[in-house]
Amino acid sequence: MNKQLIAESFSIGRFEGIYPCLSDSIEWNIVGEDTIMGVESVISKCEETSAYFKSVTTKFTIKNIIIENHQVVINGVAVFEKNDEISCINACDIYSFNESGLLQKIESYCIAVKEDL
Repeated sequence: MNKQLIAESFSIGRFEGIYPCLSDSIEWNIVGEDTIMGVESVISKCEETSAYFKSVTTKFTIKNIIIENHQVVINGVAVFEKNDEISCINACDIYSFNESGLLQKIESYCIAVKEDL
């Protein structure tokens, strides 16, 4: 799987297919919230996030993808709806890959905004 597809899958919450692409020493920094270290901890966080996504109606829109050497940057919008309640997140994820092509580091910026459909 190429770097762009790995990054896109992660950004839109399709985690399971990219687990084999994670470095054992992966680090996921969710800015202002938490830093998750190690493949088992990152997979656990992905599973937790996936469970939330399944509990709401989700719409992900990727706005930009930038690819440079061993990095992929994706920004976009996620809209979550449940019981007539809507929340909207503008997000930017920076993915860094190691020399073996495995995902080594993720830096995620998530900003709650008024509905942005």
